[in-house]
This record gives sequence, C-alpha cells and structure tokens, in this order.
Amino acid sequence: MHRRRPARGRAAGQREAPPELAVTPADQARDVPISAEVGATVKGGRVTAVRITDDKGAEVAAEPREDASAWVPSRPLGTQRTYTAEVTATGDSGKTTVRKTTFTTGPKSKKPAITSTLYFSGNRTYGTAMPVTVAFDPPIAKAARADVQRRLFVKTDPPQPGTWSWVADGSQVYYRAPDFWRPGTTISVRSALQGLPIGEDRVGDADRAATSKIGRQVALEIDSGTKQMSVLRDGKLIRKIPVSLGKPSTPTSSGKMVIMEKHDFTTFDTRGEPDGGYVVDVADAQRLTWGGEFIHGAPWSVGDQGYRNVSHGCTNLSASAANWLMGVTQVGDLVTVKGTETKLEQGNGWTAWNVSWDEFVKGSALPVPAAAQAQQQGAAASPSPTPVPSATGG
Repeated sequence: MHRRRPARGRAAGQREAPPELAVTPADQARDVPISAEVGATVKGGRVTAVRITDDKGAEVAAEPREDASAWVPSRPLGTQRTYTAEVTATGDSGKTTVRKTTFTTGPKSKKPAITSTLYFSGNRTYGTAMPVTVAFDPPIAKAARADVQRRLFVKTDPPQPGTWSWVADGSQVYYRAPDFWRPGTTISVRSALQGLPIGEDRVGDADRAATSKIGRQVALEIDSGTKQMSVLRDGKLIRKIPVSLGKPSTPTSSGKMVIMEKHDFTTFDTRGEPDGGYVVDVADAQRLTWGGEFIHGAPWSVGDQGYRNVSHGCTNLSASAANWLMGVTQVGDLVTVKGTETKLEQGNGWTAWNVSWDEFVKGSALPVPAAAQAQQQGAAASPSPTPVPSATGG
C-alpha cells in the first residue's frame, strides 16, 4: 500500500486561491474629483481587465499607468456624474477575482485654479534638446509637487525614458532624458491637471495634450573670449559667425540654454527696466531666456562683432548671418555660452540642460523610473551627450 506524499510548501487549496483585489475610489464614494483614477491593489495575481462606464452606459477610455497601479481616464470625468469601474485580477492558477466600484463626482470646484502652461505644441518639429516644460502661476508648493507630477505624462517612440525635475521655486517643471532626444523621435505629452486638487485651496486648470517630432540635431556654441559663434549640425562645424555679446554692465549669461521662440520681426521695449529705456525693432530674433536674452540681427553693431561686447545682454549678429541662422535652427536646439561675467540662473528660460543628469534627477518629486535609471548607465552624466546623426540629413 502506497501512501500519498503531502504537497510541499503551501497546500493545494492555497495555491489555487483566487487573487486578493481592492479598488478605489471606494464604492458609493461621493464628491470624487474629476481627475480621479481607478486604482487597483492585487495580491497573488495581476490586473487583466478594467472597464469603466458612465451613468449612461458609455465606456470611458482609460490607460494604465506603467506600474499598473491605476487606470487613468483619457479625459477628465464630468462633474456630478456617476461612474462604475469593474476590475478583474487573475492569479497564477488562472482563477479570477472581480471587484466593482460605483462613485459620483462632485460639482465644479469653487476653489481658484492654478494656471498651467504647456510649452510643447502639437504638429511641430523640435530640436534634440527640447525639454517638455510646464509652467505654473502661482508656483506649486513642495508638498503638492508629487501629486502634480503624477498627472504629467510623456511617451516617446522609440522609447527614451526620462523624468521630471522642478525648478526650486516651483514655477516650472521640465522633462528630459539622460541623453538628447534621437532625431525622428515622436513625443506625446499630456498635462492632465483639470480639477486636480492641488494643496488645500487650489485646483488644476486644464487638461492639455500634444504630439510632435524631433528633427535634426543643431547646436550653437558662443564664446565670449573669441567673440565667435560656432554652428554645428550632427556634431560637425558648418559655420563660424562673429558676434557681440553683452557689455560688462549688462552681460550675457553663460550656460546651457535652449531656443524658446523664433520671430522674423519683433520689438524690444525695455522702458521701465533698470538697464533699459529703449524701444527698437529687430529682425530674426531667437529667445534664449525669460529675462530677454535673444540671438538677433543687429546691423548697428557689425563693426563690433568679433571684437567687442556692446549689447544689452543679447547675442548680436549681422543681418545676413541672423537671417541665415533662422533657416538652420529649431525651437529646442541647444545654445551654449561661455566666458561671460555672469552665470545662467536656473529657471531663467528652459534650463533643463544647464545641470548634469545626476543633479537634474534630484529635482524630481517622485522616484526616478527604473527605465530612466537603466538608460542613464549608457549615457554621459554631464549635460553634453554625444551627438546622434540626424535621420533627416542636410
């Protein structure tokens, strides 16, 4: 007579137990924010299906977070509407657990909104140093930054993971990868802040989304010592241009900046500024800082270009050189200035590349994604990655 050996480890009944599953918002919850996500906590399995419907039976589109901790509706929920979420979890044995939750959103918030601006437009072509930037007015307090950051989403194709980093005063947050974006990359951004509770007395203002591509790699290197600008494409020098930078009383900032705007024509009106008081029309102007530093055509200083710094902080070029440069650069191209009397202040422009990656990640309010940490191992720890040849060429 043979006796059956007992199963090792957990009993068979335990091995076949269905997964434990909890979902949020809680069933019958009321006054739920319109930014609500359907959260799921699973033990002994994984979420395999989520279906969200509104009070008219229509299905609500949603996407899972990378860690599958929640499903994020693709657009804000409606106010004073009732939603039902059905979540299915499957265990290793194949057994499933289903949980339903029904919740109702609150009325439109009477709290003042924080104004957010997404500096990333759709259907554009940007330079390889383009950071995704979101600005806030008033700034976001430290205690609320993690909640805001969790509602900022970036996808890249091909994948090139990165992270967000906050300017110290909370007025801006940047997203970048350890290395420059590869030419041809598609970047999709969503700033999903509408109705999001921010601190105790504010809410997010809007839900914004955009998808654009990365173009060829162009970089400008400006040296105050030589009074020359080097224009590089795919890491190769294509032209040197004489420049005149800011005079000692109004110096140009040294640091790593990004072209923020391009204007065929614009007017500088500095009346009321400490070192201003003038109004001048300029052509072929490219903004580098919020403080008003531009690269632009300046026919009045051609005699000084290449020899002396005479501007109010801008980079002066001849009219023909400035016009040529406008045809070469893109918003999002890196501009490096060195040798001047003052350093670039963090947050004065899109200064995501003015620090190393190791320093950049310290500004994140959340843990850096594992994928971005893995990518960092193959990237330079300084803000000067190796140029990648452009797919677009020429």
